[in-house]
Amino acid sequence: MMDRKYPVGIQTFSKLIESGFLYVDKTDLIWQLAHYAQFIFMSRPRRFGKSLLTSTLESYFRGERHLFEGLKIMQLEKEWQCYPVVRLDLSGTKHLSPFLVQKELERILKPYEEVYGYDDSEVTPGMRLAGVVQRAFQMTGQRVVVIFDEYDAPLLDVLHNAEGLAEMREVMQEFYQRLKMLDSYIQFCFITGITKFSQLSIFSTINNLMNITLDPAYATICGITEQELVTTLREDVERMAVANELTYAAMHEKLKARYDGYHFTKRSEEVYNPFSLMKAFLSKELGNYWFDSGTPSFLIRQMQLFNTDIMSMEQLEAPSSAFDQPTENMEDALPLLYQTGYLTIKDYDPENDVYTLGIPNQEVRIGYTRGLLPTYTGLNTTNVQMGFALKFWRALKKQDIDLAMREMQSYLAGVPYVEGFKQKLAEAATAEGFYEYTLYLIFSMLNIYVRTQVKCAGGRTDMVVWMPDTIYVFEFKTADTPQAALRQIGDKGYAIPYTTDGRNVVKVGVCFNAETRTVEDWLVEKDESVKSV
Repeated sequence: MMDRKYPVGIQTFSKLIESGFLYVDKTDLIWQLAHYAQFIFMSRPRRFGKSLLTSTLESYFRGERHLFEGLKIMQLEKEWQCYPVVRLDLSGTKHLSPFLVQKELERILKPYEEVYGYDDSEVTPGMRLAGVVQRAFQMTGQRVVVIFDEYDAPLLDVLHNAEGLAEMREVMQEFYQRLKMLDSYIQFCFITGITKFSQLSIFSTINNLMNITLDPAYATICGITEQELVTTLREDVERMAVANELTYAAMHEKLKARYDGYHFTKRSEEVYNPFSLMKAFLSKELGNYWFDSGTPSFLIRQMQLFNTDIMSMEQLEAPSSAFDQPTENMEDALPLLYQTGYLTIKDYDPENDVYTLGIPNQEVRIGYTRGLLPTYTGLNTTNVQMGFALKFWRALKKQDIDLAMREMQSYLAGVPYVEGFKQKLAEAATAEGFYEYTLYLIFSMLNIYVRTQVKCAGGRTDMVVWMPDTIYVFEFKTADTPQAALRQIGDKGYAIPYTTDGRNVVKVGVCFNAETRTVEDWLVEKDESVKSV
């Protein structure tokens, strides 16, 4: 079999098709989108195929029928009418001042002015956009299709800066507010980006703007569904399985755990991260490709600004108004975490209209913890991973909790004094809370499933760790003994929910010393009430 060409980094539909790259056919949804409404907005996380979607829409509205031969849209579209298309990619406006953003907007409009003309009286980007659209309509006799890709790019880096955000908003308002006055000239307008900004005129003046971000009909328009993986991409999973000396089923499960898990509506199929999946097929290796392509610095700043409790991200209940809301109005980092893909919809309670949000998959859990470990603990990610985490994981895998705790004790005792350590202790609700943060991040970085403050009938368990053969129930103390910690596990029944799981259940009472900043003592007890299955 000849190797397939994977469209890693390919964002132009015509190039993808003409060069023979693999394409997962979404054209039936694209046709439906093109006929759904006049003005449409949709947000999706970065690297989820938004640019390819906008490019495909451009080719469709330009009437480039030859590019769509053999695709689903051929059964739906009969006329293939050609419209003038103005597609503007605003990715070049990142990290620029308001003045330079204006210059970049003028630059990306220039090719259209070369086709449709330019008027010297048009002195702002908004005026020039309006002029292009009006002249395109006059020259062709057809209404114009306007597409904005990464519309929010210039705003993301100034989210934390009220003055900078206000200045940038003025620039972008002037640019986008023209859309309402161009209504009679526009056939279709599609706007996409990562986040949602309400105070831009793009949202406040267009009365008929349809937000399809949470619309079930378009939940899978970006991303790869399970059905697409086992049909269109089955050959690719098989190739990767051979390369990794695994069965097809085992390779499938590893891909699912690493890259699947995104839900973009209350009731929808899960989708895989398309960028990471294609990178995995290309390299034949599982990697954290989404994070390797760049963790957004603006997200880390916002999490710090709002003192985000990262441990709550495993399972968080909220109404849609708490996460599908404008980012410039947010009172915590939840909207940004959801809209950037660090959280996704995991469940929905229709009776109470409440969503359960959680981390999508292993790639996100590993990547964000590696990025946050230095921020939240002051510890160096590489040093933790190479100096401690691997040894700790191997000890847990062997079910040698004593060895694991000795490794932790030795590592923490050898860590130099970290600036801000005492402040982190003070910021934690309890001294134990800081150690929960640290251990949660380390376990997550190792791709070990861990939950903190787990509710049960008797109260809240400090930490529960799931290994293939063992479940560890931890209770932490800083001003007491490990015996007291173990007694609390027993008295409160913290281990009871896991006794029918079939795995060994091990209770661990841990005493930390806040002065020496390390493990002082621990006590281990296997739960003999576990029922084998």
